[in-house]
Amino acid sequence: STRERIKAIRDLPMSFQEKKHIRLFRTNITGEFVYKIIIHLRTLVVLKSTPRDYMPWVSYSVSLQFLRRCGYSIRSIRQTLELWQGIMKEIGGKFGTSVLTYFLFLKWLLMFNIFSFLVNFGFITIPLLVYDISPNIPPNVGFGGLEILTGAVSGYFNYTAMYYGGYSNETLVDLVEYNMQLAYFFTIAIYMVLCGIALITSMANSFKTNYMLADQVSNSAWQLLCSWDFNIINERAVRQRKNNLSVQLKVNFVQYKPFQFENILFDHIGIHLGSWLLSTGMAVGCAHQQPFLCPLSLQNTTDASNWSLLQEAETLLVPFVVSSMNLVVPLFYSLFNKFEQYSSQRRQIYTLLLRNVLLKMFILGVLCYYWMKVVPQKFSCWESMVGQALYRLVIFDFFFLMLGSFFGEFLSNMIGTKFLPRLGVPEFDVARNVLELIYAQTLVWIGIYFSPLLPAIQIVKLFVLFFIKKVSLTHNCQPPRRTGRAAQMQTIFIALLFFPFFVGALSIVAYTAWRLTPSQQCGPFRGLNNTFSVVGIWIDGMEDNPGSKGAIWIYDNVIKSEIAYFLGTLIILIIIYIFWQVSQGRKHLIGRLRQLIANEGKDKSFLLEKLQNLQKSCRHKKQKQKNRNKVHFYRTIC
Repeated sequence: STRERIKAIRDLPMSFQEKKHIRLFRTNITGEFVYKIIIHLRTLVVLKSTPRDYMPWVSYSVSLQFLRRCGYSIRSIRQTLELWQGIMKEIGGKFGTSVLTYFLFLKWLLMFNIFSFLVNFGFITIPLLVYDISPNIPPNVGFGGLEILTGAVSGYFNYTAMYYGGYSNETLVDLVEYNMQLAYFFTIAIYMVLCGIALITSMANSFKTNYMLADQVSNSAWQLLCSWDFNIINERAVRQRKNNLSVQLKVNFVQYKPFQFENILFDHIGIHLGSWLLSTGMAVGCAHQQPFLCPLSLQNTTDASNWSLLQEAETLLVPFVVSSMNLVVPLFYSLFNKFEQYSSQRRQIYTLLLRNVLLKMFILGVLCYYWMKVVPQKFSCWESMVGQALYRLVIFDFFFLMLGSFFGEFLSNMIGTKFLPRLGVPEFDVARNVLELIYAQTLVWIGIYFSPLLPAIQIVKLFVLFFIKKVSLTHNCQPPRRTGRAAQMQTIFIALLFFPFFVGALSIVAYTAWRLTPSQQCGPFRGLNNTFSVVGIWIDGMEDNPGSKGAIWIYDNVIKSEIAYFLGTLIILIIIYIFWQVSQGRKHLIGRLRQLIANEGKDKSFLLEKLQNLQKSCRHKKQKQKNRNKVHFYRTIC
C-alpha cells in the first residue's frame, strides 16, 4: 500500500533530501518498482556502500521506467488515433472476425488509394498546377453540375487535370526543368510496381501465417482456453470481447457440423451441373450485351464540345446496365447456392466466389476490349473518353452499392421481421461485399492511366461506404452462419485482388503504353508512336553525357531485350520454387515437432499410469501385510 511504501522509505538510512528525492519519483512509478529499489538500497546499505554508490543506480532505474511509461503512452495514443479503431472493436465484438474482415479490407483499400492519390497528385498534378494555375477552358464551357454524374463528357472537368487530356507534353520551366512526359510515365509505372510488390508481400505473409503455420485444431483449442485478455478492466470492452469470443466459437462449431446430405456426388450432380450452366450462361450473356450497348451509347457522340443533354444521358446507359448486372446477377447466384448441397461449407463459399469472379471478369474483359479497339478509332482524344467511362462506372457502382444496402438488407430485414418471420433477419454476405470492393478497386487501377485523380473519387466512395455498411450491418443484418476461417478468407481476398484483377489491370495499362498510339491532339504523349517511346527519347538525349553510359547499356541490353525478360522470369520462378520448398520443409518440421509433443504426452500418460498402478500395488501389499500382522497378533493373543 501507499502507507507501507512511505514507511519503507522513511526507514532507509539516508539523508532527508535523498528520501525526498525518492518520494517525488514515487508518484510516477509503480509500487512494485519502488519495492525493488528499496530492497536494492537496503542491500547496498548492508554492504556499507556510500550514497554515491547507489544514487546513480536509482537515477538510471527511474529514468528507464519513465521511458518505458512514455513508450506505453505513445503506443496508446497511436492506437487511439488510428482510423476507426473503436468502430472495428465494436463490429468484431458483435458480429465476429468474419464480418470484421470486410471492414478491415475496406480500410486497407482506403489507405491504398490515399497513397495512390498522394503519389499522382504530388508528381503529376501539382507541377502542372504550379506551372499553369488556370486550365485552358473554352469560353462557352462552364460547370453545370451534371458533370459530377456524367464524368464531364463535354463539360468543365474535361479540360482540367482530372483526365489524361488535361496534361501538357511540354517541359515545365520555372525554378527547375520538369519533364511532364517522363513524370507521367514513371509515376504510373512505379505506382503499379509498388502496388504489385505490396500485394505480393501481403499475400505471402498472410499465406504463411494462416495456411503454412496455422493449425485449425490448436487454434480452436487456444481460442477456447487461452484467448481471454485479463488486462481488460473496462465493462464495455469486457462485453465486446465476450461477444466476439462467443461469435467466433459458434462459427468454429458450425464448421465442424456435417451437412445432412452426404451422397452429394451421385444424388445432386444434376443440380450442380445445372447451376453451373445457368451461372456461366448468365455471365456470358451479360458480357455479350456489352458490344451492343457500348456502340449504342456512343453512336451519336462526336469530338464537339457542345453536346446536348440527350447525348450526355446516352453515355449513362452502359454504367447503368453494368452496375445493374453486378447487383442483380449475384443475387441469383446466392439463390442457386441455396438449392445446392455441399459436403463442405467452405466449398460452398468458394463456389459463390468463383461465379462472381467470372461474372466481373467477363464484363470487364469485354469493356476493355471495346475501349482499346473501338474508342481510339472514333475519338481524337480517346484516352479522356476512356477515363470518363471509368469515372461513370465508379460513380454508378457507388450508387448501386447504396441501393444494394437498402433493397438487399433493409427491405429484407423489414420483410423478415414484420411480414414473413420465416425468412428471418438477413445475413451479411462477406464474400459478395468483398468482391464488390475488389471490382471497384480494379476500375481505379485500370483508370489510373486515363484519369490520374480517379483515386480521389475512390477515397470519398470508400469513406462513405464504410459508414453506410456499418449502419446497415448494425440495424439490418446478423452474423453469417456459413463462413470459413476469417484469416484464411482474408488471404483469399488478397489473392483475388492480385490475380486476376490487379494482373488484368496491369496488363491493360501495359498494353496501352506499349501497343496503342497516343492521341495526337491532347495529353502528355501527343506526337509519339507509343507511350513507352518517351523512355527511348530520354535515353537518346543522354548519349552526350559520359556518366550515363551505364543507364544506356541497361536500356539497350536489359529493358529492350526479350532474353532479359525470359531470364528474369526464370529467376523469379526459381526463387518462388525455393521458397515453396523451404515452406514445405518448415511445415513438415512443424508437423514432426507436433507429433513429437503428442508422443511425449503419451509417454507421460503411460508413465503416470504405471506409477499409479505401482502405487496401488504397494498399497495393496501394505494392506495385506497389515492384515497378516493383525492375524498374527490375534493368534498370539489367543
